[in-house]
Amino acid sequence: MHKPASITTRLQQPWWLGVAVILLGSVCLFASSSLTLSARYSAIGPGMFVALVGVGLLLLGVLLLLQMARGTAFDDDERALDPGMDKGPFFTVVAAAIVPSLTMERLGLPITAAIAFMLVAHALGSRRGALDIIVGFTLGSACWLLFSWLGLQLGGFLPLAGV
Repeated sequence: MHKPASITTRLQQPWWLGVAVILLGSVCLFASSSLTLSARYSAIGPGMFVALVGVGLLLLGVLLLLQMARGTAFDDDERALDPGMDKGPFFTVVAAAIVPSLTMERLGLPITAAIAFMLVAHALGSRRGALDIIVGFTLGSACWLLFSWLGLQLGGFLPLAGV
């Protein structure tokens, strides 16, 4: 688990990784400065989420650098046990991420959410497709209703049915 490393091992640590995480956090914080942090219809604006991600990345980058400075060694043993990436679930999740851009306008949020939820659940090992579709449809419907209640329009509920 945690074994102290020698000074040579500390110098061989991937310091660039901690610096890269801090730079990503800085980019997020800089980008959030051009977005509004609050909105009229709610207390949280689009810039708030980007700012929170930026702060989180900054903290994680600093913690990573501190851990390397303490001498925590990264074990290569864990990578040797890793059989590699299973491409089937990966591409199923990629398909689930692409589905909304292809189906949202024609099918509406509830059906799009049902398809995406079912694909991700299948990639994570679920073999209950019908239940996954029902859960995805229910979550998508709840999101559509919530956004409508907030005054944000996401298109028709079920455009194919004329609703």
